[in-house]
Amino acid sequence: MINPKIVDYIFSSASIQRWNDYPRMVDLVELDKQAHKFIIAFFIAKCEKDINLSHLIEAGIFEFLRRIVVTDIRPDVFRKALQKKGPEINGWVLDKLESSLKEIDDGTFFQKFKDYLENSEMYKKERFILKAASYLATKWEFGIVYQTSQFLNDIEEVKKEVDAEIEDYYELIGVRKIALNKKLAKIIDLSGRLRFQKRWAQTPRIPETSVLGHMLTVAVFGYFYSIEINACSKRLENNFFVALFHDLPEALTRDIISPVKYCVDELADIIAEYEVVQIEDKIMPYIPDDLKEEFSYILGLDDNNFKDEFENKITEDGKIKVVKDMQRYNQDKYNAIDGKALKQCDKLSAFIEASLSISHGIKSKELLQGKKQIMQGLETINGIDFKKIAQNIDEEFCTTGVTQTRMDL
Repeated sequence: MINPKIVDYIFSSASIQRWNDYPRMVDLVELDKQAHKFIIAFFIAKCEKDINLSHLIEAGIFEFLRRIVVTDIRPDVFRKALQKKGPEINGWVLDKLESSLKEIDDGTFFQKFKDYLENSEMYKKERFILKAASYLATKWEFGIVYQTSQFLNDIEEVKKEVDAEIEDYYELIGVRKIALNKKLAKIIDLSGRLRFQKRWAQTPRIPETSVLGHMLTVAVFGYFYSIEINACSKRLENNFFVALFHDLPEALTRDIISPVKYCVDELADIIAEYEVVQIEDKIMPYIPDDLKEEFSYILGLDDNNFKDEFENKITEDGKIKVVKDMQRYNQDKYNAIDGKALKQCDKLSAFIEASLSISHGIKSKELLQGKKQIMQGLETINGIDFKKIAQNIDEEFCTTGVTQTRMDL
């Protein structure tokens, strides 16, 4: 499904600082920006017609991977460089990533990645939406940077440039709604605030990851799982976006670590009930009416308003059903969600967060104990051995260290 090297690439984005030539109140890192970008892209796409969400996901992941490689090039410089030296830059990116991507999906994923970089017409509509989402995520970040940079003599010029760029995307309905500070803008703001909530907040850790960044790593793992089991398009899309939004309610309740959540009988149920109330009161009113039913399903709510995003679900005859054998429902008409597998992706991401920090030399008892407990909860789903994946990643990190990937670049 995935290998240690690509995991290292993905998580290295949690250490890639953005706006690092400006004073900032908080760290702004690439992983969080990419997660926010995907969330914004989802809502923009849902306001449009004839958008292929599978293509949107693939294009977004391709752009994410390329950005990790070219991280040392400032975005404005990078755009100009692509105009003049696009084939050379893309060739370099492919060369750096080939060894870590070529085995995924028997080479199909890497070939699509190559085709995407070499053909600017591929997924054209989806590319444009991603560009708009990237701009809006950057503009949201700039709102933070601007607060601490007003003493700089060029900051007003930067602000004018950032504000002016929005006109390039006004043809998209979702962009206009967000720009006019309509209801949708409140969801974009709420999701962006998840970058301020740190994972494993009770212990030092390197690199620090936010709840927002964690949501994207789980979504990417969910995507790779989906292509490994040959999931149909709707199932793949659901798996990605359920994972991407699975911690959105934590913007209202804060991140509650598992040991605390399950330390008292029925506490987890009480928290889940409170999350449902918060979703109904502070999230759903801002979701477009024609998207509410679908988004409620993505957030894990069933017909009785019980929340469990990590249950295997389908929709049949207009009703949500919990099922066991997901492979029986691998058709778009069933609107399937591999909740059990996504829970494994969630645990795998948490395991990697602990393993990465330990490999960097931060070995608190919370991380060591957490890593051990998570490993015990990993299992095999539809032939994908999550425990084996975690063991391979952990072994690689322990024997070679996690800095090799960045050195290779």
